Amino acid sequence: MLKTQPIVRAQGKGIPALGLGTWTLENQECIDIVEEALHLGYRHVDTAQAYDNEESVGKGLQKAKIDRENIFLTTKVWFENFEPSRLKSSVEDSLKKLKTDYVDLLLLHWPVFDKADMRDVLDALMKVRQDKKALTIGVSNFTTRQLQQAQEHCDNTLVVNQVEYHPFLDQSAVLKKVKEHDMALTAYSPLARGEVFENETLDRIAKSRDVGVAEVVLAWLRSQDQVIAIPKTTSKDHLKSNLKSLDLKLSEDEIEEINKLKRPDGRVIDPDFAPDWD
Repeated sequence: MLKTQPIVRAQGKGIPALGLGTWTLENQECIDIVEEALHLGYRHVDTAQAYDNEESVGKGLQKAKIDRENIFLTTKVWFENFEPSRLKSSVEDSLKKLKTDYVDLLLLHWPVFDKADMRDVLDALMKVRQDKKALTIGVSNFTTRQLQQAQEHCDNTLVVNQVEYHPFLDQSAVLKKVKEHDMALTAYSPLARGEVFENETLDRIAKSRDVGVAEVVLAWLRSQDQVIAIPKTTSKDHLKSNLKSLDLKLSEDEIEEINKLKRPDGRVIDPDFAPDWD
């Protein structure tokens, strides 16, 4: 089922538009899913220090026996490691667990700067890139204001803001801001942690196309410029169906119907340390 992956370009860098999210995947299940995803044709894998599965992801990458240069690998620095010297050592630890000399993208996971200044953290992040332990850098869960500040400090070299994004959550402000800076928006929890499967509109569109709801949602995300999706699954069948979303092109009317599903309470990820959202 190997497919040619659509590529999203940001700051001149190419990123596969569909990736594998690994949040909550652990141990052998994580190893097997990563290996199977790569065998099916996925070339983008996302993990994080906070997921506590980098070692399992690394084993999955190793078992798949795909040339490293053909895989786009992302990990994220947890905010407890934002102090510059800790950031550096935490990245080195992540690379050991992932069994690689570098990641393709390194993100700051949440904008929590209680014990470190944002500028110092960003300087440390840029130093990791300078040392070629991360080919590109970015952020996750940054508001538009924070993103503007970060980009100005980094001379507009951040390539991604990874945020929650699905049909029930309006992220138009963030999407506008990333486009202003030639960045990509990576959508985590693109299926709203399963809530999309209970929606009548999405179900009707899926049935009319003889596809699954997940395929419809992922096709909707892909229809938007500069958007990448990283759905997580524990099912090998769902790996295949998510990949099939690359073949689905929604009509303008279907896209507009889905656009109308946004609601004020649509956010499903909102920890107590989250910023004041846009």
